[in-house]
Amino acid sequence: MANLKIKNLQKGFEGFSIIKGIDLEVHDREFVVFVGPSGCGKSTLLRLIAGLEEVSDGTIELDGRDITEVSPAKRDLAMVFQTYALYPHMSVRKNMSFALDLAGVPKAEVEKKVNEAARILELAPLLERKPKHLSGGQRQRVAIGRAIVRNPKIFLFDEPLSNLDAALRVQMRLELARLHQELQATMIYVTHDQVEAMTLADKVVVLNAGKIEQVGSPLDLYHQPANLFVAGFLGTPKMGFLKGRISRLDSQGCEVELDAGTRIQLPLSGPSLSLGSPVTLGIRPEHLNLAKPGECSLTVTADVGERLGSDTYCHVNTACGEPLTMRIRGDMASRYGEQLHLHLDSEHCHLFDADGLALTRPLRAAA
Repeated sequence: MANLKIKNLQKGFEGFSIIKGIDLEVHDREFVVFVGPSGCGKSTLLRLIAGLEEVSDGTIELDGRDITEVSPAKRDLAMVFQTYALYPHMSVRKNMSFALDLAGVPKAEVEKKVNEAARILELAPLLERKPKHLSGGQRQRVAIGRAIVRNPKIFLFDEPLSNLDAALRVQMRLELARLHQELQATMIYVTHDQVEAMTLADKVVVLNAGKIEQVGSPLDLYHQPANLFVAGFLGTPKMGFLKGRISRLDSQGCEVELDAGTRIQLPLSGPSLSLGSPVTLGIRPEHLNLAKPGECSLTVTADVGERLGSDTYCHVNTACGEPLTMRIRGDMASRYGEQLHLHLDSEHCHLFDADGLALTRPLRAAA
């Protein structure tokens, strides 16, 4: 078993608070991803779990055992760093076996574990090579293999793909997903890349300024963001935002008058809403379409377009200068400066109050 529980975890440096009271549970065999912008505290949180940083306050428990003050070597965790940190003078085999050799593990057991890790990571033909003779992706697999042979309760990954080129990142992302399935291990993974978070995680933890903004499955966070920060951070291209005010409230939801010049009825409500309340409407690129005759529309001006083959991302600006992105078929495009009329799909619009908190759909009366 490998269940991790973090209670009111705090960390400060020279009077500055970096981690601000985090509570979190990681369950056995989960793949949990910490994601957020640079400086949000995600790597510091991982290092606190690993024991590489001293906790200012709070506790860390592993399977009910308090490990807050336990040394890194005795926590039964294994960390894979952003830089591979391989010994250049050692072979792949020796790099993978080094920690076991130091611990006095019998040679036959060491060889068995190294060979098994090499099989899983397809490193068997490379075991006698030195790191300088390996590609970036192969070096990263050796670093992962070094963690595997220790058979830890939890694997910790600190942005392990950030030094790889785009094609290798995609390949290694798939390999990590397969590795998680094959090992059935508990993994905690830090990244600033929300694509990695969406594609790898069972559970995503979105961090901002040392605090957790939201925890949930990738699709839960994508479709039901708790606030403006999460809504704008997850998704490529990002969600577009339009300012407006509440112009009508009823039992079915509300009507929003957008500053950009149209009104839209939404099945959304919240206790913070009243007539005239300032709100922000959010909509993702795939939920913007060219308006059909007779549909309520938003007039925008086309900016540049990005043709990606199967899709085209059409960037536009409202009359207020608010940027939006529309995802359309790859064989379509707009002309720079062209005026377009967009239909906003009300069923897929998000609404946020003046504090940036998401509003919910009203409860329907029972039939």
